[in-house]
Amino acid sequence: MKTFNTTGVCIPEKHYMVDISDKIADIRKMVEEEKYFTINRARQYGKTTTLTALMKNLLDQYLVISLDFQGISSAGYKTEQSFVQELSRLLIMQVENGLPAPLTIKSCFEDFVNRSDNKAKMGELFDVFTKWCQVSEKEIVFIIDEVDSATNNQVFLDFLAQLREGYIRRNSQGIATFKSVILAGVTDVKHIKSKIRDDSMHKVNSPWNIAADFDVSMRLGESGISKMISEYASDHGISVDNTFLAKEIYSYTNGYPYLVSRICQIIDEKLVPSKFDSLAEAWTRNGIDEAVKIVINESNTLFESLTGKLINYPNLKTVLKSILIEGVSIPFNNYQEELAQMQMYGFIENRNGVVAVANRIYETFLYNLFLSDEIMKNNIFVRESGLSKNIFVKDGKLDLRLILEHFIDSFTEICGPLEDKFKEKDGRELFLLYLKPIINGTGNYYIEAQTRNQTRTDVIIDYLGTRYIIEMKIWHGDSYNKRGEEQICEYLDYFGLSTGYMLSFNFNKKKTTGVKRVSVKDKVLFEAVV
Repeated sequence: MKTFNTTGVCIPEKHYMVDISDKIADIRKMVEEEKYFTINRARQYGKTTTLTALMKNLLDQYLVISLDFQGISSAGYKTEQSFVQELSRLLIMQVENGLPAPLTIKSCFEDFVNRSDNKAKMGELFDVFTKWCQVSEKEIVFIIDEVDSATNNQVFLDFLAQLREGYIRRNSQGIATFKSVILAGVTDVKHIKSKIRDDSMHKVNSPWNIAADFDVSMRLGESGISKMISEYASDHGISVDNTFLAKEIYSYTNGYPYLVSRICQIIDEKLVPSKFDSLAEAWTRNGIDEAVKIVINESNTLFESLTGKLINYPNLKTVLKSILIEGVSIPFNNYQEELAQMQMYGFIENRNGVVAVANRIYETFLYNLFLSDEIMKNNIFVRESGLSKNIFVKDGKLDLRLILEHFIDSFTEICGPLEDKFKEKDGRELFLLYLKPIINGTGNYYIEAQTRNQTRTDVIIDYLGTRYIIEMKIWHGDSYNKRGEEQICEYLDYFGLSTGYMLSFNFNKKKTTGVKRVSVKDKVLFEAVV
């Protein structure tokens, strides 16, 4: 039976995976149009799986050379000769494993590998490529995976320059060369160039400036996720709401392939019988919430890479914190190096011209990271809520009214009256600090991006299968509060809930603090005022 796979290439015959045939068709069209391009995506974004499927798709019409530059050690990049020899070694292995090539071509590669005195040169290698393209019955497509392995090596730039030269001569002089060249990796060629050259040597013209834009989305859509879950359910003889589950998984992952597969893998392999009695019970929203909780708290290369980038770019950490905690809108700029790097690694994206964290799982991970920084400062709010944790949970349900009442009491005792210098983000951060120890290890929380701004923030808590909505805002008068009541009621309708919570930070001298219960339409709201 198939399994979910989060390591290595996904194979349709062995693994549950989203059908990517439409994406392969779009990429094939670029090949047929003789384009050279780079598939530049974040780690574990399905690049190798896509290239494997593409190669199989192209074999009916093209001869496909598919190499992985991880097969070249660091020593292979030290000199032009060592690079040509290592690349020739990889090509010989491909031929011996069934890649069609004339004996004369294979002999040339063998000659490069065996040379010692008369050193192999890059130009000679490309002369052989030209000859191969001339004599081949099929047009040749050249695919190179893991080009990141070439980072910090000038010889790779020389290799790109030769590919570029062949592309230009094909169009200007009709000289045979590759039909299409595809490079795949996390780091794009522009960043490879910037790492190789000293600042004084930067050049405007990249050796890969012939590359076409690669605009094929590699996100996994809701429809594809739904069909994958439906196949799984059929194989296991269970009934699930695959459309709803796909929507929930997409809302957490924004279609990030690894995160989609990892959530499904955890539900399949880790939740029965530890959390649920059966797979049918696990494949529910509650099961997704449990899987997300595991993903956010486990060690993986994605989170390690993210924290590493924040260490390297401390200013960017401040920017992300202002976006998430304060609701600040930061314009996106491709020429800002830190933003370009974070986008390249898949942690942020350009969403309608502003910087946005790539998905809800990354957002929650970052919230936890930022709050942990405050916890390490021995924030007194953490001690207060942690000591009172047991009184806030009754029969597996959060008593949010009681949490709000205690937060108000603690806030007044510790911080005193609100000052004008107090910012809404301070209230958000303090409440999340107070909340985190109460739900930690049992529940999840996230901030609804659509309402995260400098006037309003909605916190969504998932705790043992129950969802709670809390709106936080600065008090701006009764009419503003009325609009807030209408907004949260609409939001409760969206989630199918009848009870909501509002937390306002009020600077009025004559305010009345505390929590009151109000009825709005068919909803019950608990409105807390600090």
